[in-house]
Amino acid sequence: MMLNGHTALVTGSTQGIGLAIAQALARAGADVILHGIEDDTEGRAAADRVAALGGVRCAYVRADLAQVDEAVGLLAAASEELRAPDILINNAGIQHTCPIESFPLERWDAILAVNLSAAFLAMQAALPAMRARGWGRIVNIASVHGLVASVNKAAYLAAKHGLVGLSKGVALETATQGITVNCICPGWTDTAIIQPQIEARARQFGGDRQAGIRDLLQEKQPNLSLLPPERIGDVAVFLCSDAAAGITGVALPVDGGWTAQ
Repeated sequence: MMLNGHTALVTGSTQGIGLAIAQALARAGADVILHGIEDDTEGRAAADRVAALGGVRCAYVRADLAQVDEAVGLLAAASEELRAPDILINNAGIQHTCPIESFPLERWDAILAVNLSAAFLAMQAALPAMRARGWGRIVNIASVHGLVASVNKAAYLAAKHGLVGLSKGVALETATQGITVNCICPGWTDTAIIQPQIEARARQFGGDRQAGIRDLLQEKQPNLSLLPPERIGDVAVFLCSDAAAGITGVALPVDGGWTAQ
């Protein structure tokens, strides 16, 4: 499943799932534009490391997706660095957990901006070039929380459910144009975003991190294993390949059995 000749923009790709996806795309032969909020020196160093994995071109763009003007300008900046991407991976996301009655409005606004509105803006900007080319792949990293709910995650749930619905609608709009739009819905994955939840569970076991992980996973994820981010990268490459040309409008759980229950 090679992607030579294609250019991918992966948001939130300097760590975690986004970096694993960028690395997998580079190994498959795609040129890659990394995105993050690190300074340019750090971001370009990350891009150089990704480029070396596949002998591809790799660039870095900085944008704070909580700021509308920076989110709007992301595709133009990425296109200037390499070219207009025909693969778009909307991965950037933030999280905050607390009961709804004490959920800060500023955190609600930020989570909706980064996790949902920025994906909408990126798709809106990327689609004209994809349509002109007659080929495009959009993969939105949702979550099991785009399909089912958990307590104390009001904004995250709203954003991820919204992202799944948005993806289905855009998939229908582009179904005859050589473009596919899909979501990947990971379960518990070994990334920085869930570390606060692991640490909170570990405190209940005297600071034992592994006990905290087991306690967290047994509540939801039947395989009782944190998913390596690299497995999400593998799924993203598949959805971007010609093998997945007939798959669009799908929200694919990669969740160790979570949503099978």
